[in-house]
Amino acid sequence: MDMDKVNSMDFGDFVEVFGNVIERCPLIAAAVWSQRPFSDLEDLEARFCAFIDVLPQSGQEGILRCHPDLAGRQLQRGTLTAESQREQSAAGLQGLGAEERRRLAELNAQYRARFGFPFVLAARLRDSAAVMSELARRLHCPPAQELRTALGEVKTIGRLRLRDLLGADPARL
Repeated sequence: MDMDKVNSMDFGDFVEVFGNVIERCPLIAAAVWSQRPFSDLEDLEARFCAFIDVLPQSGQEGILRCHPDLAGRQLQRGTLTAESQREQSAAGLQGLGAEERRRLAELNAQYRARFGFPFVLAARLRDSAAVMSELARRLHCPPAQELRTALGEVKTIGRLRLRDLLGADPARL
């Protein structure tokens, strides 16, 4: 899809196509639509990121809470969004053994208890061992640092999803 097509989309079409760039947050796509026209993919990416940056902390944490636990119940039940399903599959999280799933669930629960939102990571850029290692490492970060890190991961996920939608090279983040 080219930028002329993106810029010519009506509100409903734009939200339908871009509504899950930020996981389960179609209101962000709705707000970004009003900022058309976009000069290029980088401009579109910047608008999504800028929206996240100007939210109060409670709104930023709300965005994080829209994300599923990695290898969590939603994956097991098959209720992930299509994008999250692909991303978690790419990281090999569907093929975890029982002990790995148990350990990841334990780490996810500790993380959520400590920070108040789920662990967010651009999973498709890592394998299952790296996901587990990063979760264990970030569990010990100061809360303010972890909020910034998690939001950075949301932005990376969003950029990758935008590149998928526009047929751009995902390696050029």
